[in-house]
Amino acid sequence: MSDTLTIALSKGRIFQETLPLLAAAGIRPLEDPETSRKLILDTDRPDVKLVIIRATDVPTYVQYGAADLGVAGKDVLMEHGGEGLYEPLDLGIARCRLMTAGRPGVPEPRGRMRVATKFANVARRFYAQQGRQVEIIKLYGSMELAPLVGLADRIVDIVDTGKTLRANGLEPLELIADISSRLVVNRAAMKMKHARVRAILEHMAAATGRAVA
Repeated sequence: MSDTLTIALSKGRIFQETLPLLAAAGIRPLEDPETSRKLILDTDRPDVKLVIIRATDVPTYVQYGAADLGVAGKDVLMEHGGEGLYEPLDLGIARCRLMTAGRPGVPEPRGRMRVATKFANVARRFYAQQGRQVEIIKLYGSMELAPLVGLADRIVDIVDTGKTLRANGLEPLELIADISSRLVVNRAAMKMKHARVRAILEHMAAATGRAVA
C-alpha cells in the first residue's frame, strides 16, 4: 500500500463545500480542478493527493483502495450499497432530498407502476419495502421528461429547491431520504494508515461541529 494518502472528490458543489473542511485538516489543492485538466492534484501536503472523479465512482474507488478516503453524497452511497467502506462522518454539506415525483393529481396505475431513475437499487428497495409492484427504468439524465412523454408513471430523483420539477409540470411526492455528503474510508487504509486518517477525520469533524462515528 502506498504511503501517500489519496482522497477522492467530485467536481462541483461537493468539492467547493469540502474545500474549507480539508483546509481545516491542513490540506489545500495546489490547482483548481475546475480549470486544471489533471485528474490527480497535488496538495500543500506532500503525502496527500486528490483524485477528481465522477461522484458516482467515489465509493468504488474507495472500496477497492484506489483512494483511501472520499466524499460522496448519501444518495450515491445508498445506491452503491457501501460494501468495503467505513462511513465515519456526516459532513452535513450538499444537502438535498431523495424523493419520488410525478404529475400533480395523477393517481398511481392499478397494475405495475413504471419508475424512471438513475437510483435503481434505492428505488427497488423503497417500493419493495412498501409491497408495491414496480418496473424500474434506468435513466442517466433528464428524469423529469419520463412522465411527460409516457415513459414512466413516477421518477425517483434528487430534489433541491423543486424548481426543475415544477418547471416541467411535476411535484415531489414521497420522501425517501434526507441527503448530505459523507466522508468514507477504505477499510484497509483505516488500519494501515490509521493515525493519519484519524487526524484528518478529527480535524474535519471539528470544522463541521460533528462527532466521528
